[in-house]
Amino acid sequence: MVKNSQPNTRQGALPDVFAVFNEIGIIAQLTETKMERALPDGLRMSHFSVLNHFVRRPYPATPVQLAQAFQVTKAAITNTLNRLETRGLVEITPSSEDRRSKQVAITPRGREAHTACLEALRPELAQVEAAFGRQAFTEALPFLHQLRQWLDEERNAR
Repeated sequence: MVKNSQPNTRQGALPDVFAVFNEIGIIAQLTETKMERALPDGLRMSHFSVLNHFVRRPYPATPVQLAQAFQVTKAAITNTLNRLETRGLVEITPSSEDRRSKQVAITPRGREAHTACLEALRPELAQVEAAFGRQAFTEALPFLHQLRQWLDEERNAR
């Protein structure tokens, strides 16, 4: 059973919008730790996130595009990509349009690793679902999806 520990935003100093972002941030940290412990073969959340990105958007991207998408430095994404390439999970090739640029794509082995990660995460996700019920997640998704889309659009407009 989950205890009710909702922040008092009505009487406190935090407006609701900040409280939502604060909760999302804390949830992200706790989730990353929980999920990373379950990932197979020493994969980290940063590795899984890149694989997941390519499964959701199955076309090649440049390291700069990936750095922008993940809101990290080019050096940070390059480190992650190099580790994934060493494992054969992504392929990094020179761009056909600009030889100075690189293109990154997921490999069949990367897709298999993504599937293995999802299977490894299944018990963790089932535990959370059992604590709150599927309906709570189903009802939360539309708002979270709209919020993410809006934030993506705002980021891209700058």
